[in-house]
Amino acid sequence: MGDPTMRERMLAGELYLADDPELARDLHRAQALSHRFNSQDPTDGAAGRALLTELLGAFGADSHIRPPLRCDYGYQTFIGARTFANFGLVCLDVATVTIGDDVNIGPNVQLLTPTHPVAAGPRRDKWEAALPIAIGDNVWLGGGVIVLPGVTIGENTVVGAGSVVTRDLPANVVAVGNPARAVRQVEP
Repeated sequence: MGDPTMRERMLAGELYLADDPELARDLHRAQALSHRFNSQDPTDGAAGRALLTELLGAFGADSHIRPPLRCDYGYQTFIGARTFANFGLVCLDVATVTIGDDVNIGPNVQLLTPTHPVAAGPRRDKWEAALPIAIGDNVWLGGGVIVLPGVTIGENTVVGAGSVVTRDLPANVVAVGNPARAVRQVEP
């Protein structure tokens, strides 16, 4: 067997070069489908659902995303049932982004899986990697929340508007700030 392709390296979470032709094709596919979704009649729920089902790795029953939606590849994003994302979701899904059931995502939330080398040489040479993001069931991400690479957010957790989630958050907490920190338990 030969060396792994850049796409195989990306999917394995290894350093890769994003300007690879195979990855460019995948990116263009996602851009075209996102453009169609973002440009379509927002009152045509069936057309929107069909586009999201084609774009994403999974799009659960009774879930809804308000355009605009931006993603890198789409097929790396998995959304559970009854999840709602408000306007302006950015989902840089170089690694997998898994969003559970009954999740509420406020406007202008960013889910960012890409990482870049700290060393100047490899970064200048355009090497990058990514770490997955996992969001548990019944999570609420307030408006403008940013979730960084490699973060897992436990079920029922609420993240306050404008927070930057740099580390895992446990289940059943309210977290706020930059970096986001648990400040109390979720009321039953």
